[in-house]
Amino acid sequence: MKSAIIGLANAGRTTIFNALTQLNLEVTPYASVATEPHIGMVKVPDPRINRLVELFRPKKTTFATVEYIDFIGLTKGDLEQNRKVSDLIKDADAIVHVVRSFEDEGVPHPLGSVDPRRDAETVEMEMIFGDLELVEKRLTRMEEGAKRGRKPDEVERGLLLKCREALEEERALRDVDFTEDEQKAMRSLQFMSIKPQLVVLNIAEKELGSEKSRLQTEAIRSFFTGRQVRVISLCGQIEMEIAQLPPEEAKAFLDDLGIEEPARDRLIQLSYDFLGLISFLTTGEDEVRAWTIRKGTEAQKAAGKIHSDIERGFIRAEVVAYDDFIANGSMAAAREKGAVRLEGKTYEVKDGDIINFRFNV
Repeated sequence: MKSAIIGLANAGRTTIFNALTQLNLEVTPYASVATEPHIGMVKVPDPRINRLVELFRPKKTTFATVEYIDFIGLTKGDLEQNRKVSDLIKDADAIVHVVRSFEDEGVPHPLGSVDPRRDAETVEMEMIFGDLELVEKRLTRMEEGAKRGRKPDEVERGLLLKCREALEEERALRDVDFTEDEQKAMRSLQFMSIKPQLVVLNIAEKELGSEKSRLQTEAIRSFFTGRQVRVISLCGQIEMEIAQLPPEEAKAFLDDLGIEEPARDRLIQLSYDFLGLISFLTTGEDEVRAWTIRKGTEAQKAAGKIHSDIERGFIRAEVVAYDDFIANGSMAAAREKGAVRLEGKTYEVKDGDIINFRFNV
């Protein structure tokens, strides 16, 4: 899964990227002139994996992962620069949209003042206008092709007209209902405003838990009234500092602040959950591993995540829910209590299922 980190200049995108990836890219008060995006692969925190590792002591442990990408900031009305960012967004599965709340005279704001709701709206409109530009270009090409005798694809044309109507009303495409055929036709179009979006309000340390940050968060939520958008607040500077510390020092730092877990863990998990992703687990002395699938995936298809031969030769899935396994203490005990089930190829895999696939090729 790939998430693009976007936002206006000096919103704290790279700070959030450092916090998520535990990297240490330079953070400056000047607009980025980076020529290439920064990419970081992040483990999805999963206490279940930690517990299974304690029990099995495997040679290898593999967590589910999320890939984050950080690049230059969006600029209101700057089509050339924003096109570079839009190419990044189009290639991503989801968006992490960083919105600035913190005040700092040493870090200039590109719009002259700090106004989180305005900034969130500005970035959203840039994506909507970018999508509208794409729609207009494709419709124009269709019209030109029709004049030369080329018959237009009526499904795509109808889809584009539907998208244009919504975009002209300044509605993001993620808030529009599309049929299954329309959704298939959209895959090649790479719209931006259709992407699920996690909005991160980047607040100052002194505003943690404050009424001000709560009201700002609610103001942004009230703007994103549609689906597939979630809003959370965190202090990027603190999260970045925590991410650079050894685990014991990080825990002491969190204890001093009265925080149970770093917000980065919550943000990573939200990124994973947001796209309807879940993990099934495999265990053993060689490896304990989380495998990423979409909710609703059937057992035979899930088997293919491990190897295509297992999917092709699928016989049965031996399944035990994580909680049942832990309650019984071992696979043998879980079998004795009837907690281990044999499921067929159409079984819908649940989050946390521990599975052993039986197959023959």
